[in-house]
Amino acid sequence: MTSLHPPPLPDDTATIAPSASDPAVRAAGLVKRYGDLTAVDDVSFAVPRGTCLGLLGPNGAGKTTIIEILEGLKQPDAGEVVVLGRTWDHDPRAIQERIGVQLQEAEFQDKLSVYETLRLFASFYARPADLDGVIELVGLTEKRRAWVKTLSGGQKQRLSIGCALLNEPEILFLDEPTTGLDPQARRRVWEIIERLKTEGRTVLLTTHYMEEAERLADDLIIIDHGKVIARGSPATIIASLEAESVVQFAVAGRTHARLEHAELTALEGVRAVRSEGANIVLSVVHTQAVIAGLFELVRARGLELEDLRTHRPTLEDVFVSLTGKHLRDE
Repeated sequence: MTSLHPPPLPDDTATIAPSASDPAVRAAGLVKRYGDLTAVDDVSFAVPRGTCLGLLGPNGAGKTTIIEILEGLKQPDAGEVVVLGRTWDHDPRAIQERIGVQLQEAEFQDKLSVYETLRLFASFYARPADLDGVIELVGLTEKRRAWVKTLSGGQKQRLSIGCALLNEPEILFLDEPTTGLDPQARRRVWEIIERLKTEGRTVLLTTHYMEEAERLADDLIIIDHGKVIARGSPATIIASLEAESVVQFAVAGRTHARLEHAELTALEGVRAVRSEGANIVLSVVHTQAVIAGLFELVRARGLELEDLRTHRPTLEDVFVSLTGKHLRDE
């Protein structure tokens, strides 16, 4: 593969860069309002260099507003953003030269080829990356001469990521990079992001896909209505549910009899109980013992269970336990 890395620029950027131990991005007390709506409500975090931070939440949670503030596209009403030791107020050009941005929606000229599109965007930089290397990295070698209008949705997303890589960015901002893609195309984009992580790049990613967040993010912030409701590694956030598994079931038939939350909570090993329509969901430890106790309780009440399922806890389960709704509900 042709190297993506051109010779270093003959400037003094390296000499004034902050220490490698400093975070790549630091946000402190970010607030953004639109009239009476507070889209971002006192959000703070830091992103260590060479890691991937995921912002997870439903549509309208404030994820895109946060990342646009970090990218310098929006001004916060309060708070501070520091990117690679610089601020947008004082060093915007210095930041722009060192970050790559893939927007949630991008429009390209239909009658330009993939190569021509990348060459156009590369012309914005003094020392762009090797175009053939970028094309290979994002998996568009066979589409090198194809017009943009002939590309699939997944191929256009990969082209968008390719455009974000043309200045060899130290930080890559990806806003919902796989929204609307089929599962195969989504996984192809994931592979690109994982390869970028192995190169030591810092990645900030917004998503409302749990599997995407679990697979790609080293650290995760869950956002709801502009507020941070959970943070940590995906494993740490899931562990906060303090459950070995999640048990979901419904009571069969049209009987008026039902199981009360109190009697379910009394079963040894049940940590939490919630209702989801006709279903009851239990967060449990000692799964087999809980299921045995559940069957005993149901038999004693003269009821029957249907659609009994168990699964390991997920980020969705944590989100529901914190908000009472699913990520897909908004």
